[in-house]
Amino acid sequence: MQYGEVRQAHFLERPNRFIAHVELEGETVVCHVKNTGRCRELLVRGATVYLERGTNPARRTAWDLIAVEKGHRLINMDAQAPNRIFAQWIHQQEPEITVHPEYRYGDSRLDFCLERPEGLQLVEVKGVTLEQDGHCRFPDAPTERGTRHLHELIRAVEEGYQATAFFVIQMENALDFAPNDDTDPAFGQALRQAARAGVEIAAYSCRVTPGSIEMDRPVPVLL
Repeated sequence: MQYGEVRQAHFLERPNRFIAHVELEGETVVCHVKNTGRCRELLVRGATVYLERGTNPARRTAWDLIAVEKGHRLINMDAQAPNRIFAQWIHQQEPEITVHPEYRYGDSRLDFCLERPEGLQLVEVKGVTLEQDGHCRFPDAPTERGTRHLHELIRAVEEGYQATAFFVIQMENALDFAPNDDTDPAFGQALRQAARAGVEIAAYSCRVTPGSIEMDRPVPVLL
């Protein structure tokens, strides 16, 4: 996945979930944050961030904040990227299958349905940006919606579907992945329940540059 025009800037503050103030080429600029999560460990004053220029001239903000440096690690924090990366990756892995995005199942809209001759596989994709010493966790804030999706995947397995919870780690060199029980114990409980029920739990790290992100390799899942 490639971005367009990308510039380096420095983070100043985040007045709300949707915008940030950054220093770009000596000027304070308001930009859109493409991630409504907390990201408190990422967006610290003075952090080096990367902005993509928007393509809509009528927009209030001309730039989108898409990545941040945390120490020596570059982390993509574009919340739209994981689904796009997964769609590109699964087409490369299995070009013959049919991929249905935004698939309605039960009371939820799951990210993907993969249609193969032998049946359907439902996939919910989650982006991971929370990291400490290479150990990656999800979520960074309580997510009732994420827990509900896991219960939908459990029900799908009970009804004869294949089902996968797929975690896209938006950085390189991840050592492992685990649920963030300290922040959201209900999600961790649901993820372990899903694994016991037959839901596949997968996590992949990514190759990341300021202007690109792509799927890299599987990462051990610790439940």
